[in-house]
Amino acid sequence: MSFPLLTLTAAVPAVGAILTAAVPAARRTAAKWVALTVSLVTLVLAGLVFARFEPGGDRYQLVESHSWIRDFGVRYELGVDGIGVALIALTALLIPFIILAGWHDADPLETSSKRWRPTQGFFALILMVEAMVILSFEATDVFLFYILFEAMLIPMYFLIGGFGDRAHSGSDENAAAQRSYAAVKFLLYNLVGGLIMLAAVIGLYVVAGNFSLTEIAEARANGTLEMASSTEKWLFLGFFFAFAVKAPLWPLHTWLPNAMGEATAPVAVLITAVVDKVGTFAMLRFCLGLFPEASKWATPAIIVLALISIVYGALLAVGQRDIKRLVAYASISHFGFIILGIFAMTSQGQSGATLYMVNHGISTAALMLVAGFLISRRGSRLIADYGGVQKVAPVLAGTFLIGGLATLSLPGLAPFVSEFLVLVGTFARYPVAGIVATTGIVLAALYVLVLYQRTMTGPVKEEVRAMPDLRPRELAVVAPLIAVLLFLGVFPKPLTDVVNPAVRHTMSDVQRTDPTPEVPVQNVEAAK
Repeated sequence: MSFPLLTLTAAVPAVGAILTAAVPAARRTAAKWVALTVSLVTLVLAGLVFARFEPGGDRYQLVESHSWIRDFGVRYELGVDGIGVALIALTALLIPFIILAGWHDADPLETSSKRWRPTQGFFALILMVEAMVILSFEATDVFLFYILFEAMLIPMYFLIGGFGDRAHSGSDENAAAQRSYAAVKFLLYNLVGGLIMLAAVIGLYVVAGNFSLTEIAEARANGTLEMASSTEKWLFLGFFFAFAVKAPLWPLHTWLPNAMGEATAPVAVLITAVVDKVGTFAMLRFCLGLFPEASKWATPAIIVLALISIVYGALLAVGQRDIKRLVAYASISHFGFIILGIFAMTSQGQSGATLYMVNHGISTAALMLVAGFLISRRGSRLIADYGGVQKVAPVLAGTFLIGGLATLSLPGLAPFVSEFLVLVGTFARYPVAGIVATTGIVLAALYVLVLYQRTMTGPVKEEVRAMPDLRPRELAVVAPLIAVLLFLGVFPKPLTDVVNPAVRHTMSDVQRTDPTPEVPVQNVEAAK
């Protein structure tokens, strides 16, 4: 057996979560350093996974396979393709910054209520989510993936409900009630999706006789697995529904604005930049890989839903008065682009969708974390409570602007490359859908620039006059994220080299080829 690098990459944050939770209650700072150190070790291991992956090699690499539940054919089976490698790298990169940004978010509150916030638990839960997300990107056994898909809801529920945003306009009781509502809504939506997926997982086992993604794909290719068209469609819908809730796709998106609005800024980043990527990743790996014909059958309807998400999310972002909810609705629009790229069924669209997952994670992290620093200074999430911040905190305003420009996919920043590829891939097969999707670009410019204008420019409001600029710890969070946005904006090749071979495999699964460009034949002699 080769060295179990994939298992180790997920096991380190899992063990780190236990160690962090075990730190004595009085030693909060020690718990923070343990969590940060563990996240950095995980980042190094993810770097090794990235370095050892060979883009021109086998589809699934660094494979580990062990019998788990023999009677039901369940295996502990891991393997990564280029898409999984890219998302593991994204997850491992963001967690240290999430921990640094939330350094004081779980410290005890000095209020009359004397409510205790268990610091150790906060950071332990973040590490546990990291472990489950990384393992879900590695799992090639459908049942193992399902267990992880559902289990990650538990730590996320406590992170949303137990460690909410302190910048709340209402009373402590009202704030607690809204956090509880957001956490329960998040849990119920995702649990319903997971239960429907469980029925589909059982149905897949009845048809295929095992849960191994590679064995099922091989059986389909060899013609030894026969699946009726109606059966394949029902199983596809069961999987897709769960992934669409997680993604989140309209109209299954309504839990996201509540969850991101009531969570702390680092936890909001964990939701939309890390956990939600499991949904779009699973569409590529499981929906298209296991049910190619049903995927093509459902494509027109899914493209319509993706377009609605793009336009609807952007329009609601324009009208938001709450900074964090604005970012949440912007994310719904961006996830629409990702799903559009996946189901455009072109290599440019799927490469762009995968890059979009990575770039959206980085850009949203940059914007939301700076927004969190801003909100913690003023104590309000309302846009109307700000004004003239760039005059008193120019570095904060500047980083906020860069994060916003990345969100609207400004050329030169990483999201531009992915959004351009998604639109090119969509235009190639569905030109009308591509035209509709471009309206999302215009609306993104509107909500980002209006947000910046209302918060950062104009007269300095009295409440922000004494606002301090970014501190060294906060700069250590934001500066590397901006550097990555700039680097991938001008040189995305390290990611595209890894992603493109995996996309070719996915295109082969659904037996699709890129449309031939329709170039008019020119009469050279006539031109002369």
